[in-house]
Amino acid sequence: MNAAREPIAFIATAKPAEALAFYRDVLGLALIEDSPFALIFSDGGLMLRIQKLPEHAPAGHTVHGWKVADIDREVSALTAQGVRFNHYPRLVQSELGVWTSPDGHKVAWFTDPDGNNLSLSQFSPG
Repeated sequence: MNAAREPIAFIATAKPAEALAFYRDVLGLALIEDSPFALIFSDGGLMLRIQKLPEHAPAGHTVHGWKVADIDREVSALTAQGVRFNHYPRLVQSELGVWTSPDGHKVAWFTDPDGNNLSLSQFSPG
């Protein structure tokens, strides 16, 4: 493949109106196009296509995430907008829902209106 290629990320929705409001208004992504087939956003220079489907069952794993500089600040800001962060019984997480891995990286997970699992990650200096 050509090194000049650009990646495109894909997520699915059966609730396009709710997905539009969530990704644009809550997460702050810039909407490029709302077509009959997908909501298309600019996501940090990456094209994110939220595919419109008649039915959707979310995957049981994280489907998309963002690297952030200050995870506690980002989690607090999204929580203030009504986003609920997932707490998992097998992980020790902060009150905000942030898990610190053994190597010092931090991750917090949340879901979109379709139940797609999304994450924020703050990587420790290596």
